[in-house]
Amino acid sequence: MHDNHHLVVVGGGFGGLQLVNDLRGAPVRITLIDKRNHHLFQPLLYQVATTLLATSEIAWPIRNLYRDRPEVTTLLGEVVGVDSANKSVILTSGRSVPYDTLVLATGATHAYFGHDEWAPVAPGLKTLEDATTIRRRVLLAFEQAELEEDPAKRDALLTFTVIGAGPTGVELAGIIAEMAHRTLPGEFRRIDTRKARVVLAEAGPRILPAFTEELSAYAGGELAKLGVEVRTGVPVTDCTHEGVMIGESFVPSRTLVWAAGVQASPAARWLGIEADRAGRAVVEKDLTAPGLPDVFVIGDTASVVWEAGKPVPGIAPAAKQQGAFVARMIRARLESKPAPGPFRYRHQGSLATIGKRAAIIDFGRIKLKGALAWWIWGIAHIYFLIGTRSRFVVAWSWLWIYLSGQHSARLITQKETLREEG
Repeated sequence: MHDNHHLVVVGGGFGGLQLVNDLRGAPVRITLIDKRNHHLFQPLLYQVATTLLATSEIAWPIRNLYRDRPEVTTLLGEVVGVDSANKSVILTSGRSVPYDTLVLATGATHAYFGHDEWAPVAPGLKTLEDATTIRRRVLLAFEQAELEEDPAKRDALLTFTVIGAGPTGVELAGIIAEMAHRTLPGEFRRIDTRKARVVLAEAGPRILPAFTEELSAYAGGELAKLGVEVRTGVPVTDCTHEGVMIGESFVPSRTLVWAAGVQASPAARWLGIEADRAGRAVVEKDLTAPGLPDVFVIGDTASVVWEAGKPVPGIAPAAKQQGAFVARMIRARLESKPAPGPFRYRHQGSLATIGKRAAIIDFGRIKLKGALAWWIWGIAHIYFLIGTRSRFVVAWSWLWIYLSGQHSARLITQKETLREEG
């Protein structure tokens, strides 16, 4: 009787895909809308940005994932609004897609804290395009430095600044330093890539604030061994093509990467509901939008209280848990059964890598650091990867890099020339 129930899912990230996967066999038609044609394994995006992995190793066409699910229709389109009165979502083309139940899993993007003009010079890292832009800029900086006669300009080209010292910032800084100091030295003749500076700027008092002070201090020590200059307690006040202002001091740096903050998609605005400071929609305990029982909001788009009033973190396991919970809610409704209780987040631990051979893991009671943590981090990520082929390819890439020290994906593929970039 419910075969005509139409579920629209906006966003093919971890939350959206978990939901669709868990509804296999349910009496429901599903339309999955995303503005990109691929699902992206975001936790490894920084490895594409720093030449460890190729784009195809961490992204998969959504259509291909659901080719054997005839009840799932995939649409490539960007949602720009929700007409909750008439129960439809509106695409940029002006087309509207009606729904019986709607799930918004539209994720988050970079937040420049009111300085959007910094975006062109300090790209963030949320999409494949971001990753290849950063990869191109890092590689071109070395190429331009090899050509540069002016020592001051050469030094600026060989200075890389990562802004924000959460896991993404620490992972980026560590890999860029490792590439400069260990992978590239034999490949250039006029420059010594080991003299490259990698600066990690953090406005807060310490790096990796979500981890314990002990693990944070260990990560700082490992970054220092890799040659990363860590600057904490001073905010970045300006970003330009020439460099970055960290507090009152100017660092000439031609390659900047933004890892300092995120802003949720405008889902709360589409629905006319309250948002938190990061723009995330404040939802009910069952992840529905207040006053709209047929609309769920999950993942980085949703603000859900966890413990001690803290919001659930914007990480992949949280989005997957929310997707699975909403799938149970929808099944219960379709089968006229009582709804499961409120959503409860189970924190499975925080992970971050520092370079290619060290990591920190905080499982709560158990805390690990060093090479063992790196292997556990790697196994956890491979376990999460979609598709056995991808697991094998990524594992092989990592093993090769681990044994040989050679990064496999150092190709500058976009058509920008040195002159246009400079």
